[in-house]
Amino acid sequence: MKRWNGWGREEFIHKLHPSSEQFIINAVGQGQPTPDAAFEGVTAAAPASALPEHPLVSRDPADRVRYARGQSLADWIALRSGQIGRLPDGVAFPTSDEDVRALLAYARQTGARLIPYGGGTSVVGHINPPGGEAPVLTVALERMNHLLELDEASQTAVFEAGVRGPDLEAALNTRGYTLGHFPQSFEFSTLGGWIASRSVGTQCYLYGRIENLFLGGHVETPQGALDLPHVPASAAGPDLHHLVLGSEGRLGLITRATVRVRQLPRRDTFHAVFFAHWDAAFAALKEIVRSRAPVSMLRLSNAMETESTLQLSGKENFVKLAHNGLGLIGIGPERCLLIFGVTGEPALARAAYAMTTAIARRHGGLVVDPVIGPMWYKSRFTTPYLRNTLWERGYALDTLETALPWAKIPAAMPAIQEALRHALDDTGERTLVFAHLSHMYSDGASMYITYLYRRTADPAETLHRWTRLKTAASQQIVAHGGTISHQHGVGTDHAPYLAAEKGPLGMSATAAALRHFDPAGMMNPGKLII
Repeated sequence: MKRWNGWGREEFIHKLHPSSEQFIINAVGQGQPTPDAAFEGVTAAAPASALPEHPLVSRDPADRVRYARGQSLADWIALRSGQIGRLPDGVAFPTSDEDVRALLAYARQTGARLIPYGGGTSVVGHINPPGGEAPVLTVALERMNHLLELDEASQTAVFEAGVRGPDLEAALNTRGYTLGHFPQSFEFSTLGGWIASRSVGTQCYLYGRIENLFLGGHVETPQGALDLPHVPASAAGPDLHHLVLGSEGRLGLITRATVRVRQLPRRDTFHAVFFAHWDAAFAALKEIVRSRAPVSMLRLSNAMETESTLQLSGKENFVKLAHNGLGLIGIGPERCLLIFGVTGEPALARAAYAMTTAIARRHGGLVVDPVIGPMWYKSRFTTPYLRNTLWERGYALDTLETALPWAKIPAAMPAIQEALRHALDDTGERTLVFAHLSHMYSDGASMYITYLYRRTADPAETLHRWTRLKTAASQQIVAHGGTISHQHGVGTDHAPYLAAEKGPLGMSATAAALRHFDPAGMMNPGKLII
């Protein structure tokens, strides 16, 4: 079963080796564990639902708690402490467009606010109930999860929007195809959620972002159905696909989508290169991108992330070998790690590997096949489980991300990290911060930053510290010309910074589009635009 107050399946435990825990203690201090609230106590304290009965709606407190929050650190603090605040008044589980239309009618009749719910993996507050007196209905689309059509001639597929990543890939793989969209939340996130938040997969360098894969679909809005037919290309006015992409549930509920698929690759391998320092690694990365080497993924960790990855692996002998062996050839404590993927036909994969490693070696890179690349691949969807273990040891871990042009990265990357390192100086607390570049583009790259700090026995203080950290980093992102979100979306956490990117006219245009489809403001209020 999926955890109600943390990441992933209840039965999966990410073990923390004693040496890994000592690394964290050395970085930020000894953790201060405090017990979590029990699910039974939280459900017992749930207030009565303000919604009337409906055959599609559960008012069971257990369902209302399980579907109340996402995966942001603020959500974790609320869930783990049991101080969740507002719960949805009901959770619906539609199985058809007709059910969704009935729920929209029910929401209008009851004055309810309606929250679309995919996999519950939002890290920016997309699915949290808003304040106010109006009742709240969460609509979980998990039962709308089927492959409806596969057009092998056009290499397109039609899925219901509630399909989770593993089920989507399984349905395609058995027929010899893949979508190729693998965000870190892949295990639990859904196709509809990917579209609504403009998701990006780890291998987008080959497969593209979700906007490159989304070809059409069906949206049930308060004003009626919006159909986006699939055609290969169109010059018929503005593209309405881009109203739906990133709409975060404000227009309506995406119930099905047509997506671009491709045949399963014959080769899909991952490799690693160590560099002596960041400047060499960054120069190599840019050259690889400019050469248009046909890789499927590039991910460059800075020195602290490289060291943290080694230390948190829990493999002491491997860490010693990496330190001692690399040190002997001049790759010391400033070492940086590049992971790259090659995917496709064997001849193309060999060419991609040869091009990438040749460029890396020109910049002093050491190719270290075959251990680290496959290790990363094996753990790419299980790494988030470490967050559960760290919390139980008394630590809070969070991530944030942006994307910037190449020319702005050298100044922005250290500035954002320094803001996080010093945001809690007046409390005497230290913050462990590390970063990587990923999701490369010809004109720039995304930057993904992880930070860890000690939580306190007081959930309000833990939340206050998170707010200070998040604010300090977000202000630096905006100051350096980065997007406030490259892949996580806006939700509530990023909404205060959206105007810096869109401008006054852009904000008013977006608000006007939302009002057109939802004039009563019943769809996921407070998200995207406050």
